[in-house]
Amino acid sequence: MLSYNEVLPKKLILLDGEPYEVLSAWVFRKQQRKPVNQTKLKNVKTGSTTEYTFHVSDKVEEAEIESKTAKFIYGRNGEWFFHDIDNTSKRLSLSDELVGDSGKFLTANTEVEVRLFDDIPYKITLPIKMELKVTDAPPNTRGNTAQGGNKVVTVETGATVNVPMFINTGDVIRVNTETGDYVERI
Repeated sequence: MLSYNEVLPKKLILLDGEPYEVLSAWVFRKQQRKPVNQTKLKNVKTGSTTEYTFHVSDKVEEAEIESKTAKFIYGRNGEWFFHDIDNTSKRLSLSDELVGDSGKFLTANTEVEVRLFDDIPYKITLPIKMELKVTDAPPNTRGNTAQGGNKVVTVETGATVNVPMFINTGDVIRVNTETGDYVERI
């Protein structure tokens, strides 16, 4: 059981029998009253968000989640297919809503962490940095490059990344999958 001030972002809680992920939490005191924790919660099953205030006397149960490693196979028509890292016959299909923006960095055989609640997947986590090959890069332009200069390139997954001018087609770059930013050339 968690007390009101232990309900923090990225925790999973059970509220009225439904699993919620805490998106944000703010503990504050209103004038002469007791402190409260104002939270923003996302329902794991439906994806809807709600705001809820926990008072000092409130206790909430932490949800039990399971994590397992899966390998990405392919994506087609808004569905993303994975298989269990140990047993390739155990396949898993996830929707576009679950994969989200991280799908634009998925390449074949990428290992991801799948989080499950009651054997229902609710979130995937990619490696923080991935190496991707540049498939399309515009030519370098001369001009004001005293401050560095950037250009937009397309990587092998179809995603576009803002990179420095010296990156060319065929180069392999490291990209931060959380922010979508260029990190370094390999």
